[in-house]
Amino acid sequence: MASALFTGCTTTGPQSTASAADKRQELNAAATATLSKLYEAAPQSKQLVAQARGVLVFPAVLSASFIVGAQHGSGVLRVNGQDTGYYSITGGSIGLQIGAQSKAMVVMFMTDDALAKFRNSSGWTVGADATVAVANLGVNGNIDSYTVQQPIVGFVLNNGGLVAGVSVDGSKISPLLL
Repeated sequence: MASALFTGCTTTGPQSTASAADKRQELNAAATATLSKLYEAAPQSKQLVAQARGVLVFPAVLSASFIVGAQHGSGVLRVNGQDTGYYSITGGSIGLQIGAQSKAMVVMFMTDDALAKFRNSSGWTVGADATVAVANLGVNGNIDSYTVQQPIVGFVLNNGGLVAGVSVDGSKISPLLL
């Protein structure tokens, strides 16, 4: 009986590790594609990403609502171009709303302090633990100068490109064990 229990444990271990590795690889590839899309929509963002101390990329944040709304997605934190951790984002809302959408979110930590506070937290709520300045593009396609001076800068994209006037406050970001 004990050997049957141990056999069951050893046969499920590698399979779950492989699926976690697959999930990491999938997130890494999707994050790279999301950054490419961001660079196309806002060429100036490439310079911001290069200057950032860390970049958190959520390639697909799914939102659905019917009066009460919810959103969820998974992402990867890149520091110095290396994938260093995986995170989930969740949020909710109440109000007159209906529909579903998928969007991508990119959060850039522009200072060492902002990145350290994020990495040292066990969970982080946008708007409560830190403010994310969501970037807006001007008429000439440049990112507004106020945004680029903030310690944490965010971009929201959908299939049509960058989304303006969106709030990410209330979104909870938590570490994922992958």
